[in-house]
Amino acid sequence: MTWPVYAVLSALAAGATAVLAKVGVAGVPSNLATAIRSVVILVFAWGLVLARGEQQALASLSTRSLVFLVLSGCATGLSWLAYFKALQLGPAPGVAALDKLSLVFTLVLAALFLGQPVTGRSVLGIGLMVAGALLVAR
Repeated sequence: MTWPVYAVLSALAAGATAVLAKVGVAGVPSNLATAIRSVVILVFAWGLVLARGEQQALASLSTRSLVFLVLSGCATGLSWLAYFKALQLGPAPGVAALDKLSLVFTLVLAALFLGQPVTGRSVLGIGLMVAGALLVAR
């Protein structure tokens, strides 16, 4: 499969995540809900790694890759904690819409730190996305 197919599958799963998590977090502390979700993901991911024999690549990980993967994990953890708290307090479509504003931050950070181009087309797309997210969130 190509990257756009995986990206759409990711979006579909993320949409389901918002609805499932909204139901699951009712009456549960949001941090506990995040911890339970994290354990499930941990077991699922390691099961997949072991089933595919990918654990062999651990020995060849560079320190740089390991540091950035750990930092990415920390950012993901913070994101999930905030996401579950937001779901506990607000409507799932509004929370998911504002969460998708991460694309704005991705564009800016990718331009600043990865040197990826920002085009007029991408700025227009981001503007439309921000407008759409704000409309859905209200």
